[in-house]
Amino acid sequence: MMGSGCQSLWRASATDAPQLRALEGSHQVDVVIVGGGFTGLSTALHLAKEGIAVLLLEADELGYGGSGRNVGLVNAGVWLEPDLLDKQLGKEAGRQMYDALAVAPEFVFKLIEEYSIECEATRNGTLHAGVGQAGLAQLERRFAQLKQRGAPVSLLAAKDAQARIGSDKFNGALFDPRAGTIQPLSYVRGLAKAAIKEGAKLFECSPVTGLTSSQGNWLVKTPHGEVTTSKVILATNAYCQHGVANQSSKFVPIAYSQLASQPLTSSQLAQVLPNKEGVWDTCTVMSSFRLDLRGRLIFGGMGAEGRVLSNWASQRVRELFPSLGELAWEYSWTGNIAYSADHLPHCQQLKDGLLSISGYSGRGIGPGTVMGMELAQWITGQREMLSVPMTKLKDIPFREIQRIFYELGAQTYHLGQKVHVLR
Repeated sequence: MMGSGCQSLWRASATDAPQLRALEGSHQVDVVIVGGGFTGLSTALHLAKEGIAVLLLEADELGYGGSGRNVGLVNAGVWLEPDLLDKQLGKEAGRQMYDALAVAPEFVFKLIEEYSIECEATRNGTLHAGVGQAGLAQLERRFAQLKQRGAPVSLLAAKDAQARIGSDKFNGALFDPRAGTIQPLSYVRGLAKAAIKEGAKLFECSPVTGLTSSQGNWLVKTPHGEVTTSKVILATNAYCQHGVANQSSKFVPIAYSQLASQPLTSSQLAQVLPNKEGVWDTCTVMSSFRLDLRGRLIFGGMGAEGRVLSNWASQRVRELFPSLGELAWEYSWTGNIAYSADHLPHCQQLKDGLLSISGYSGRGIGPGTVMGMELAQWITGQREMLSVPMTKLKDIPFREIQRIFYELGAQTYHLGQKVHVLR
């Protein structure tokens, strides 16, 4: 059942946003950042801390894109298994990225503490829940590879996993105590306030309408202003319609939708995720669930928001947690994931002084925050190279066909699962 006037839970419950205006007039700074999400704001914050004159342009409002629509799981690493990461990049580069992102949750939560960011930060770990024999085998592989690299993870047997999750539908879970959950839009707004405190200039409702280079500088134009700078960083990720160079052809946009219930009762909360971990499963068409600070169950799945997805979510929750009965969904929203061909983020040097970083493939909080810090260090000469590949990506062929394929696959899965559950 869907409540009336559905919207994003994050928008409804976020902390107050900083009061920003649109860019007007002429400005000159050292660095311009396009995109007000995790990466852009972290970059602005860390550049400003180093005394660099930095100006950020957001086409809509801060957190409008994937950052403000995120699930809110602060996980370590990337989607790929560590051995596959080494295979993609080579052992040395793979280990460099692994080491940088293994500590991403620690970096995020320390930043939250340093700037007193109110974002429902809960560091109780996350659970990667196993479904079927293939899912359990995946967890066993990941566990072995992570332990080999010194990660403090544990592989829970079915009984322990089911007690931690509150459902008997999983055959194991990989627990990572480094991780946790946040209210992602509140985190975005907290990063913005921290960046402003350090001296960064932030502007909303300022889409870039022109970008030209001349004599070693860039001129960035918006509807009512312009900025001269030596470096431009494009941090729009899956929301390239607000970018200035057409980066959308480098990634496949995949929709991910979420629904949030009314707050659960105290007796229900004693059964469902009693330790407040965030969860995602091993299914090919992945789903996730977690609780917010008020005890709402937030359930997400691949695919665009709509009746098929919401019906499937209701059926799936009834199957996982029959004691909850019929939940009323009070909020629903959809975001886009920038899915790269190798499932890894990339920093592209498009031209001299023009950088683009994106392709988090659904895991943006930790990597985006860390990459912002690394970009600031690289720009100020404190770092020789980034932990992500600095390569110019090729266009993904038949990108729109791939997007439709993923969406139809998700919808077909949801319909099939609903039929299976109803039998």
